[in-house]
Amino acid sequence: MTIADRLVRSWYSPRLTLLAALLWPLSILYRAVVGGRRMLYRAGWLRAIRLPVPVVIVGNITVGGAGKTPLTCAIAAALRERGWHPGIVSRGYGGSADSARAVALADDPRVVGDEPLIFAAMGLPVWIGRDRVAAGAGLLATHAECNVILADDGLQHYRLARTMEIVAIDDARGLGNGCLLPAGPLREPACRLQQVDAVVRLMAPDVRYPAAASGRMTRTHHRALPWRNLVEPHRVADPSTWRSGDVHAVCGTANPARFFAMLRTLGIAAHEHAFADHHFFVAADLAWPNAAAILMTEKDAVKCRGIADARCWYLPVQAQVDPALIALVEETIRGFKAA
Repeated sequence: MTIADRLVRSWYSPRLTLLAALLWPLSILYRAVVGGRRMLYRAGWLRAIRLPVPVVIVGNITVGGAGKTPLTCAIAAALRERGWHPGIVSRGYGGSADSARAVALADDPRVVGDEPLIFAAMGLPVWIGRDRVAAGAGLLATHAECNVILADDGLQHYRLARTMEIVAIDDARGLGNGCLLPAGPLREPACRLQQVDAVVRLMAPDVRYPAAASGRMTRTHHRALPWRNLVEPHRVADPSTWRSGDVHAVCGTANPARFFAMLRTLGIAAHEHAFADHHFFVAADLAWPNAAAILMTEKDAVKCRGIADARCWYLPVQAQVDPALIALVEETIRGFKAA
């Protein structure tokens, strides 16, 4: 077990672990740094840059996946259906690009990261960069039609002024032990949730949740779309064909257990192989000569296309969002006043 695995297990343990207790003093220091930085922006001593179109942040306060990418895709699709022209800015985490740049569908994920390619596959204009302001400015300079920007995972990037903040939470994991990094999974204190415009909880489809009175507190769940082949993307499969035989499943996301659990609900008893988040796959990672099928997420598929064969399949998912959230997003961005 790696150090990262031990940390994650400690963060989501039902009891405070010895490891978390030992790291707690560093969490106090981290909290002071995070709080001080936020205070400097709120006081105006550090300047946030405002772009000429509304900016909607889709982020989280925990380390790791909480369903941000499917949620961002769903919001972008809903806005596009309503006549908006959304663009996406992202860090491009895992990629080697240092400066702001556009993302094309044919780009190498080792350069631009994996998640931006999922947005590009939707036909959306996408720019990446450590500096989200530069990425947003570049996007607007090359896509004059864009009238709203969705910033994927930019909650803590305070230099980019925002019109709206949406936080995604994986309800199965919650906020873990409630501690800040490195003793726990929190990037910011839990009280930050009271300051954002909307909180969206990722839940299983069969979990009951009260109907939203407004878009402030809503839920989402992931609907599995047809399995697609990596070599022939237009080819789909019936998962019942994989309920017997030698089937392997790989997952390089922040929470592989979610993907593996979804396979089990489909009746697929696969050999499960978990990798680190944003792992870049090599041929040896898929070297099972007798495998009847090799299954993966869409996020992993963008990194496996060059090494895949006809046995490789990925499962696209679609976030089902509450209409109340989309209504709140539209209401908020319509109220945007350009500087």
